[in-house]
Amino acid sequence: MNSRVEQRITVPFDFPVVFTDHVFSPDNAVLNSVLHRLKEPGAKRAMLYIDAGAETAATGLAASAAAWCRTWHVTLTAPPRIIPGGEQAKNDWNAVHGLMLEMLELRMDRHAFVIIAGGGALLDAVGFAASLVHRGLRVIRIPTTSLAQCDGGIGVKTGVNLAGAKNAVGTFAPPFGVINDFQFLPSLPDREWRGGIAEAFKVALIRDRPFFGLLCENAAVFRQRKPGPMRHLIQQCAELHIAHIRAGGDPFEMGRARPLDFGHWSAHKLEALSNFTIGHGDAVATGVAVDSAYAAAHGWLRDEDFERIHRALAQCGFPLWYPQMEDPTFLDGLRDFQEHLGGELCITFPDGIGRRREESRVDTDAMLAAVRRLKAMA
Repeated sequence: MNSRVEQRITVPFDFPVVFTDHVFSPDNAVLNSVLHRLKEPGAKRAMLYIDAGAETAATGLAASAAAWCRTWHVTLTAPPRIIPGGEQAKNDWNAVHGLMLEMLELRMDRHAFVIIAGGGALLDAVGFAASLVHRGLRVIRIPTTSLAQCDGGIGVKTGVNLAGAKNAVGTFAPPFGVINDFQFLPSLPDREWRGGIAEAFKVALIRDRPFFGLLCENAAVFRQRKPGPMRHLIQQCAELHIAHIRAGGDPFEMGRARPLDFGHWSAHKLEALSNFTIGHGDAVATGVAVDSAYAAAHGWLRDEDFERIHRALAQCGFPLWYPQMEDPTFLDGLRDFQEHLGGELCITFPDGIGRRREESRVDTDAMLAAVRRLKAMA
């Protein structure tokens, strides 16, 4: 005799994304409000992980963070750890293993906090380690790059690279809170400054026509590194990403479509083919251009709109063409992406400006033609 018990578990997640300046200034209470947002009694224990690049750019960042903790009575389980960021942070499994051992040795528990200040790669790697210790520690992310403040730092994923594949291993682990501090932006090198702009174009092109128009109108201004327009870009881009995660109906990506990965099948492959010397933002901008050219060839996007996209991205400073795009394995990125999706291929393309369509088949000849078009425009 067979028997069956149906089970359905609903687990709500909530976390704030706060925008501020000088998060570790002694009189800034934002981080304290996030630490205490559940109004639980008792002192707070934490571990600080600082991106080495952010420490160099903001001299004394680790010391300022430690001083803030003393001021606000947050007990650090060890002195702040300064870790090399960038893609190397995600390429070393031994480093991730070491982070987990350290968290266990420091007796970090589910009520302790892992505070990470750094770029997206460091947030991913340390966040991945924290998500595995005791099945998940509380993580507060403080993204220090424009790209992380727009996208990776405010999402619900962690990940590291394995076997040459981008984000081949990872977890869905919503943070306890996110704090975007705009004062990290002025010291960024140009590549890191424009990284978030690529993610803004990505989400605007498939979700928000007015925002896309604003990005095009201000493309040259963004390249001039004016802080006001960049702050507006980051906050609006972040809000669009948050809205998709909250209301898109698939925050843990159980379905086949992943709109926020528009332009990413080629971006991930381009990064891998360059041995990650091409930054993620530059790769995403190129991927957006490639898929927009393909959409124009199929009539889903007006050709003049594609040219507008390409022109605006170029005005922002994105190269939009790399020799790696002529590598015979470049289109293997489609197969890699299918495996990453875990089933049927599903690629997001623009369907006009501000809308999207999902396609399960890609004409490789037409995609190669789109790549050649970008080369001719370079």
